Amino acid sequence: MATRNSSLRVVSPVWLVLIGILSVQVGAGVAKSLFDEVAPTTIVWLRLVTSAVVLTLVARPALRGKTRSDWLVAIGLGASLGIMNWAIYQSFLRIPLGVAVTLEFLGPLTLAVVGSRRLQDLLWVAFAAIGVAVLGLAGGSGSVSLAGALFALLAGAMWASYILLSAQTGRRWPGIDGLAVASVVATLLLTPAAVGTGGSDLLDLRILLIGAAVGLLSSVIPYSCEMVALRTIRPSVFSILMSLEPAAAALAGILVLQEFLSLQQWLAMVCIIVASVGATRSARTVAPAPD
Repeated sequence: MATRNSSLRVVSPVWLVLIGILSVQVGAGVAKSLFDEVAPTTIVWLRLVTSAVVLTLVARPALRGKTRSDWLVAIGLGASLGIMNWAIYQSFLRIPLGVAVTLEFLGPLTLAVVGSRRLQDLLWVAFAAIGVAVLGLAGGSGSVSLAGALFALLAGAMWASYILLSAQTGRRWPGIDGLAVASVVATLLLTPAAVGTGGSDLLDLRILLIGAAVGLLSSVIPYSCEMVALRTIRPSVFSILMSLEPAAAALAGILVLQEFLSLQQWLAMVCIIVASVGATRSARTVAPAPD
């Protein structure tokens, strides 16, 4: 473990964040490529199981001495995490990867500007609104279905909830103990649905291995990279880099799934990325999601 952490420290924190972003979206692309044979809920559950096991082994959270409020916050974080992952995978099933992540990003963007009375922040909201409007007007083979868009927006709302609850969890649980507990909660929350839809797929060694790979790509690797990077990188720089998530998702969609977006969809993505960069530069922080 020490050797691996030492190797990560040699890499620039900016590159670590970018590696984490690309890993998340490539993992999403690999997961979506399986949707013809495995239900999205099953893949999400396998991903959560992988991250829960790894985080629990690493953190070994101390559970004694926690108050009822401590547990409620961790459970709430776990519920946000589980619903966020489930909703975005349901969105992936229905609309292109890049479009889904672009809409999901409206969650933390809204959180960044909510309550602000500055004219500048209203400008970023306007940019985001233009992007959403353009997405709604875009047609073609990659057109956006209402259900897919709503699932992406639900994932964005849960991302905003995750950000708020992460701050409380960090104050109540040391290190990554709270995140480890939340990952277990998220896994348990989705277990009935995964068993109900997955059935025999959960006994297929190939599916289990691919699900574990998705968990490593989408949770373990990016979280490790971000954890090391955040020790030295400025929060403002980190937030701006995270705003590249939609573009990374579009790139993963092209490379892994051959999902080519229309000119209007690229324009919408640019509008929302610009809005996110602007909003996060003026906001105090935007927390990462273990997507």
